[in-house]
Amino acid sequence: MKRPNGLAVYAFLYLVFLYLPVLFLPLFSFNDGTIVAFPIKGWTLEWYRQLAGQETLIQALMNSFLVGFVASLLATSMGLFAARAYVRYRFRGKKASEGLVMLPLVIPGIIVASSMLVLFISIGIKPSLTAVALGHTFLALPFSVSIMKSAFDDFDPSLEEAAFDLGSGVIETFRRVTLPIVAPGIVASLLVTFTVSFDEFVLAFFLSGNQPTLPVYIWSQIRFPAKLPNTLALGSLLLLASVALLVVAEYFRRRSTKSTI
Repeated sequence: MKRPNGLAVYAFLYLVFLYLPVLFLPLFSFNDGTIVAFPIKGWTLEWYRQLAGQETLIQALMNSFLVGFVASLLATSMGLFAARAYVRYRFRGKKASEGLVMLPLVIPGIIVASSMLVLFISIGIKPSLTAVALGHTFLALPFSVSIMKSAFDDFDPSLEEAAFDLGSGVIETFRRVTLPIVAPGIVASLLVTFTVSFDEFVLAFFLSGNQPTLPVYIWSQIRFPAKLPNTLALGSLLLLASVALLVVAEYFRRRSTKSTI
């Protein structure tokens, strides 16, 4: 029997170190006690039942869904056309433009959040869900561009040329030829950017004002020990939803890659 090499052992230990604390989240969400520690006193679903009766939590959840929907739609729309331009055309400043689009991935979130707060206030946009949606669009755009570039990389331009030869216009060709082929990439981009927006805290904390998103609400609750079990239950549901969204997004991303070959 072949012994595992050092790299495999390191990768396994790294994954355990990374994900083991996350697995404790759903485990303690079923704990009958309010103290997060072993041994577990008992098992209960009471903390999950209490979630439905918390109006502030439900409102924060709706705020996150609304912001995530708007941000993912805007980021994917811009990412679609930006990715097409980067893959298809050569133009002056192309590399610099791509670098600027990817810049949010390397700038510290606290810097982006404070800068956006000053910018929005200076142009008359007060802290609100609108400001959060705009900030999240900026943050999610690099993810959308990366996904859509992979969808366009292996797209055969001769398909569009054939449509032009048959008399189709630019818009009709884009709608009937291009979009159906890159549709899995669009779905993957929507799902990933929605997840990025839904989970983001720093920008939402600075820009949400008196309309908190769900991560901001959770942060306000974990300061009170009595609220911790409900927060763990909520976090477990969000963890499950995030994993499901990312799995679906990866499925559509791979489908997009296969469909363009």
